[in-house]
Amino acid sequence: MDGNESIKEYGADSIVVLDGLEAVRKRPGMYIGSTDERGLHHLVFEVVDNSVDEAMAGFADLITVTIGRDGSCVVEDDGRGIPAGMNQAEGKSSLELALTELHAGGKFDQNSYKVSGGLHGVGVSVVNALSERLEAVVHRDGNVYRQTYKTGIPDGDVEVIGKSDKTGTRIAFLPDPDIFETVEFDYYVLQNRFRNQAFLNTNVTIVLRDERTGKEERFHSTGGVSEFVEFLNKTKKPLHSPPIHITGMGSEDIEVDVALQWTDGYNENSISFVNTINTVEGGTHVAGFRAALTKTLNDYARERNLAKGITFEGNDVREGLTSVLSLKVKEPQFEGQTKSKLGTSAAQSAVQSLMNEKLAEYFLENPRVAEDIVRKCVASFVARDAARKARETARRKSVFESNSLPGKLADCTSRDPAVSELYIVEGDSAGGSAKQGRDRMFQAILPLRGKILNVEKVRQDKLLDNEEIKNLATAIGGGIGSEFDIEKVRYHNIIIMTDADVDGAHIATLLLTLFYRQMRPLIDEGYVYLAMPPLYRVARGKREIYAYDDRERDAALEELGKGAAVSRYKGLGEMNPQQLWDTTMDPEKRIMKRVEVEDAVIADQLFSTLMGEEVEPRREFIFEHAHEVVNLDV
Repeated sequence: MDGNESIKEYGADSIVVLDGLEAVRKRPGMYIGSTDERGLHHLVFEVVDNSVDEAMAGFADLITVTIGRDGSCVVEDDGRGIPAGMNQAEGKSSLELALTELHAGGKFDQNSYKVSGGLHGVGVSVVNALSERLEAVVHRDGNVYRQTYKTGIPDGDVEVIGKSDKTGTRIAFLPDPDIFETVEFDYYVLQNRFRNQAFLNTNVTIVLRDERTGKEERFHSTGGVSEFVEFLNKTKKPLHSPPIHITGMGSEDIEVDVALQWTDGYNENSISFVNTINTVEGGTHVAGFRAALTKTLNDYARERNLAKGITFEGNDVREGLTSVLSLKVKEPQFEGQTKSKLGTSAAQSAVQSLMNEKLAEYFLENPRVAEDIVRKCVASFVARDAARKARETARRKSVFESNSLPGKLADCTSRDPAVSELYIVEGDSAGGSAKQGRDRMFQAILPLRGKILNVEKVRQDKLLDNEEIKNLATAIGGGIGSEFDIEKVRYHNIIIMTDADVDGAHIATLLLTLFYRQMRPLIDEGYVYLAMPPLYRVARGKREIYAYDDRERDAALEELGKGAAVSRYKGLGEMNPQQLWDTTMDPEKRIMKRVEVEDAVIADQLFSTLMGEEVEPRREFIFEHAHEVVNLDV
């Protein structure tokens, strides 16, 4: 950002201490959300966000992130460097304070940063506390400073290890396996995050290196949020090109940058950021964006008599819309440490007033684009109205009522959703085994006949014409689409159980597409799982061992010894009811994977690539990821 002359010297006394590191290792979830893969990557993001803050302030233009062969992560920037001198108020090196004290950082000194993503200042110290070891190296004031730590505790004082004519910070850390469920970084999660940040900060280049594979990528954008939207829509067909770009300064010096582009699809993909932090739960800025969008399109359609008797709702104007909304806010108010929802009230009016003015101007100057968008909104309204009438008809016929459940559903006895499970099973054969092997008290079985409709390619009003989707919606109980009600869901464990072959994988993907696009709260609440049936049965005499991959199979063969026989399960229907219970349905023994959405950008692109109309992006995806497939029968 411009205006660096108003930022005072970022020095040792800029580090303001609010609290210590107590309880971070005892309750890490309070600071990073979880100790699973999501929490692990949060460590990287916290460190990188500090470097991005330097870039936003105009003091850095290169950030390098390296994943080491030993599982370490190194983040290096060419910013000003963390101050390393003595902090007079605390009597310690300011570098040590930043790395060992919770709520210690330059973000609390309002003159050091105009805007910041690392608002709370807890990031780097929490990363230190949750790392087996960490090393900080700072180039600043002509010197190279270094300090090392173990689980957040310094090995010694900050030391000067050399001279330097450059500035910057290098943080190298190894996550603590005693804290995290996994300590293996996912390249694609990091790739997506850094690509996004490059789109949002056109003055920075982020390099991602993976020493485990030798892969390296550089992320830099000159087109900003417009280029971001074009990237998101590369698997879709836009209604207009280029994206609509609106930027300006709103009230209270809130900088607004937004790009919009409608496609011929039916799903919305709107992403919002504040100071480069993805506000996945939205907030006041998103409310302002949506209100302006609906008002401006209704005003334009009414003034030109393009939608007689129709008043668009939010879902109508956002059908097929891809948008990126990015704000720069001096002192944003977030809800919670993970900063997933903005609460700053001024952000709503800042976005809404700018959008109302600039979007109306764009429509006046580009009437052909505006009319195409309005026509799409009208089609959405008509389809939504048809879907509403279909739902009302269905309710009158008691289709969605519990006393009219689908005939092929073998329901459970329990009426407590918290303990009830629904197994969605591929085919009648596996369905029969599952019905016989289940615990009727809490496990329900719904067999599918063939593949369900690909909801990526149809509007909501066509969904209820499909018998399988109608049965699923009725059994689950929450409805479908924009009116889905999570409170009416009859099972809090919905388990997809398909064969480990191409057809099974396709059915599972179709179901996940349905849940993500039309029943999203099921995934957000953690109700959806993938069953993991064994691939092999290794037996010798009366002894048998079930193996879930080739490694377990080989270990079982070694354990049972000479004469052991291996059976490869081609499908669930090959298991008898007892085997299916023992391996896949018994809560004490089964293995399941919960379906979670770590990043909406990745999820949207995955579903639009795999299930959309465009063939070439799907071909590219298959070639890129084919090496990751294991144990898939064709």
